[in-house]
Amino acid sequence: MLNEHSEPDQYAPPRILCLSGHDPTGGAGIQADIRAVYSLGCHPLSLITALTCQDSHDVHAVHPQDPLVFRSQMMALIEDVRVDAFKIGLVGSIELLEEIISLLDLYPETPVILDPILAAGGGADLASDELLHGVREWLVPKALWITPNVPEARRLTGRSDLDACARDLLEMGVSHVLLTGTHDEGPEVINRWFGGRERLEWRWKRLPRHYHGSGCTLAASLAAAIARGLSPRDAAMQAQMHTYAALESGYPVGRGQWVPGFLDEQTVEKIWGSAE
Repeated sequence: MLNEHSEPDQYAPPRILCLSGHDPTGGAGIQADIRAVYSLGCHPLSLITALTCQDSHDVHAVHPQDPLVFRSQMMALIEDVRVDAFKIGLVGSIELLEEIISLLDLYPETPVILDPILAAGGGADLASDELLHGVREWLVPKALWITPNVPEARRLTGRSDLDACARDLLEMGVSHVLLTGTHDEGPEVINRWFGGRERLEWRWKRLPRHYHGSGCTLAASLAAAIARGLSPRDAAMQAQMHTYAALESGYPVGRGQWVPGFLDEQTVEKIWGSAE
C-alpha cells in the first residue's frame, strides 16, 4: 500500500510525524513540535488530534478531531510520504486513539516517542479514565520512548515511587523512559533515564519561570535525535540540551506561562556537536 518514496529519500531530511493538539498561543502542542523538529534539522509532518480552547494560563476545553476526517488526512499523507519517527502528544479521544494505533500498525519498525499528555500545565485534566486505560494498554507498548513528567508517571502506573513507576512502564513494553522532574520542588530539575538495566540522572538548574510547552519540545527534540541516528544516551542528552536552551530563551505571550524561545544556528550546532 505504501509507496517506495525512493526519489524524495535522496534529498529529504528525516521526517517526523507529529500527532498533537493545536494550541492557539503557539507555545505547546503541534506548534512546539514543528518548531523543535525543524530547528534540529528534520522535516515536521503533522496530524492535529484536537483543537483546544486555551490561553497562557490553562486549557479550558478540548475539541477532538473527527475520527473519519483524521483518518482521511492520515491515509492521504502516508500514501505519499515515508515517516522516519512518530512523536505523539495529546490524543484527544478513545476513537482517535484507535486511529493512531491503526497507523502505528502500518509502521512496526518506526520509532515512536510518546509524550503522555494527561493534564495541562495549568492543571486541567486532558484524559478520561477510559482514554488513560487505552493509552496504558495499547499505546505505551508501541512506544520506543516515553517522556512522562512525575504526575503523569504516577497516574499511568498508580505508584508514587519513581523507580517503581519506571519499572512498571518498562514492563508495559516501552524500551526507554525519560522521566522529567519539572513538577518537583527544589533548586534543580532531575531528569531520569531508564533503559533496560541502565539508569542515568541529569541535573539542571531550575529556571525562574513557569513554562508552557516544555514537554512537547523535549519529546519532539528526542524524536528528531532518534531519527537522525543518535544513540539512546546521546539522544536523551541532546533533547534535554535543546529544550533547556529553548526555555532559557523563552518569552511571555500573555500574562501566564512563558513559552520556549528560538535558538540561533550556532547554538543548535553546539548542541549537536556535544551529542556526537
